[in-house]
Amino acid sequence: MAAKLSHHDDELVENSEINVTPFIDVMLVLLIVFMVAAPLATVDAPVDLPRSNAKAAPRADKPIFLSLKPDLSLVLGNDPVSPEALGSALDALTKGNREERLYLRADRKVAYGDVMELMNKLRDSGYGKVALVGMEGAR
Repeated sequence: MAAKLSHHDDELVENSEINVTPFIDVMLVLLIVFMVAAPLATVDAPVDLPRSNAKAAPRADKPIFLSLKPDLSLVLGNDPVSPEALGSALDALTKGNREERLYLRADRKVAYGDVMELMNKLRDSGYGKVALVGMEGAR
């Protein structure tokens, strides 16, 4: 509670104004933090995903995205990875936790057989929890 001193009265008058400057400072700092952190939370591998009308499932805090591009190249997160090195790259990223859920993003131009081949490779590497990612909304 603040008080204002006046020169003519000996009585203290109550000041009910709120100082919003610290609140604005905190909000500006939070805005800057979110502006910097938001682009880091996205996956930049360009993949044309097929549409799905299924309800979106909740994602993990730090999802692991594996993208299969139209030329059948693989991108783990934002880093390209060869099919031969996929198992070791996944082990390094998951710290050996083979129960970690992987999110598979395959371009719509990739043949179904190629997607199944990749899923078989993941299963052979010990990763059985694979979620398929699609665009929301039916087309």
